[in-house]
Amino acid sequence: MQFVWNWFRWLYGATGINLTVFYDPFDRARFASGFVMTVELSAVCILLSVVIGVLGAWIQGSRLRVARTVVYWYIQAFRNTPPLVQLYFFYFGLGSLLKGVGGSGPIVSNVTWAIVSLSFFAGAFNVEIFRSGIEAVPRTTIEAAESLGFSRLQTYLRIVFPLAFRISLPALNNNLVNLVKTTTLAYAIAVPEMLYVSSQVWSDELNVPEMMNVLLVCYFLLVGVLVYVMHRWERAIRVPGFGI
Repeated sequence: MQFVWNWFRWLYGATGINLTVFYDPFDRARFASGFVMTVELSAVCILLSVVIGVLGAWIQGSRLRVARTVVYWYIQAFRNTPPLVQLYFFYFGLGSLLKGVGGSGPIVSNVTWAIVSLSFFAGAFNVEIFRSGIEAVPRTTIEAAESLGFSRLQTYLRIVFPLAFRISLPALNNNLVNLVKTTTLAYAIAVPEMLYVSSQVWSDELNVPEMMNVLLVCYFLLVGVLVYVMHRWERAIRVPGFGI
């Protein structure tokens, strides 16, 4: 790999294109750490947002009016407000109320607040995505499960949700792609993800155009991998004549 790094150093000397994240070990290390943080943040938020969506969609069909009302207002609150405002609310609003012993510092880190905020934001959309998938499952299928003695939870987990998931997967794919791109907002509370470390690099090296292009390529590749995996998954679980 040293040949590659030396080529980028030569490129800078020959053309002025200053890609220090390739030929400078310090910049390369901190950019790599930012890329890893972006991947980890995206993966955790995707997992939690899907769990929130599954649980929220199930609660929406609950016989308890209070539970349905809580989920309804949760969806309205997170869908109708900007994600950056939500991030500030969690980090500066709730975070200021959670202090360590003697006010020594916050007991919840900025990374944790980013995960919580982004997961709830994407989860609100996932609830509606899964709800629409559940409503697309034929009522006769549910009645058949109930006639066989399945409980409501068993019907949901074994019959309704697997079918609804297949229907919901294309819309879910779009929302998860948006979630990965929305992780850049964690920059606002100093989470050391890819955009944050890139801003440190271009502040030190004054190579804003180069770093912007590196960011563009990295997010294009990252989202491209997610889309590829999701499309392969869609084809793998396809039921001929039903859903996707």
